[in-house]
Amino acid sequence: MTFPPFLRPGDTVGVVAPASWFPYDELREGLRILREDWQLNVIEGKSLHAIDGPFAGSDDLRRADLQHLFDTPDVRAVFAARGGYGCYRIADDLDLTGLLDNPKWLIGFSDVTVLLSLFYKHNLGSLHGLMPRQFGEPNRAASLESVRQWLFGENPSHYTVPAHPLNRPGLATGPLVGGNLTMLINSLGTPTDVDFDGAILFIEDIDETLFSLDRMMTQLRRSGRLAGLGGLVVGQFTDMRANLSLPFGKEAADLIAEAVAAYDYPVLFDFPAGHVEYNMALPIGRRVTLTVGDQGIIAF
Repeated sequence: MTFPPFLRPGDTVGVVAPASWFPYDELREGLRILREDWQLNVIEGKSLHAIDGPFAGSDDLRRADLQHLFDTPDVRAVFAARGGYGCYRIADDLDLTGLLDNPKWLIGFSDVTVLLSLFYKHNLGSLHGLMPRQFGEPNRAASLESVRQWLFGENPSHYTVPAHPLNRPGLATGPLVGGNLTMLINSLGTPTDVDFDGAILFIEDIDETLFSLDRMMTQLRRSGRLAGLGGLVVGQFTDMRANLSLPFGKEAADLIAEAVAAYDYPVLFDFPAGHVEYNMALPIGRRVTLTVGDQGIIAF
């Protein structure tokens, strides 16, 4: 797995909107942080000002925005301004030749998971973390700092997570894969389908029904995708919805624990990453050690 060089003040980075559109004003503080606080030169993609239905411009425009940054040797990192939906529509026609010649960081989460998986399939590391549209939001300082630390080579040696009653003890080492569970499920059988065997799988999601979550975890189990994991890290499952006419009677963590009950690898619940204020950056593709005991520890 190849990771790009760490950033330094004066480096050039790009910001694009490969998925849903949003008012440009919501990005101003994020751009200020990149330019003034982090001292980076910022290229702004055309997609930041574009609207096409729910998307930040047409598929062709958003794809061209990404492709330009991928192909420009001086660009050292590419930030997805926000997630939403849209990356899934453009992932297959991207050419990664320039990236393979000049690796650069890709930063994002949620719908951007499909692009993180695309990088992983080509042995390129990336960063699952906060996006510039969120940089200036209240209570995001710790999440923002974790992104900065990873990009500038000041990354932590480990993350420690308090004990959870559903944790399963154990020790495992493997590459860190994953992201948004819905996007991972939608990628099964496609060019961005990631091999989970021997990996430490991280999952998170938002605004899904408990029936949908149970269906997704059951699909992973029935397809054999859970059997070969090295370990499982369960992030935040935010705003999960119950069907009021037919209550499930269980929480998200219970459904996930049931889906992996037949296996013996370590499982860590309640990791602080996902659609929450405290969203710690994770290096997708990096080899990590997961230790679950009195506490949960991911060591890098």
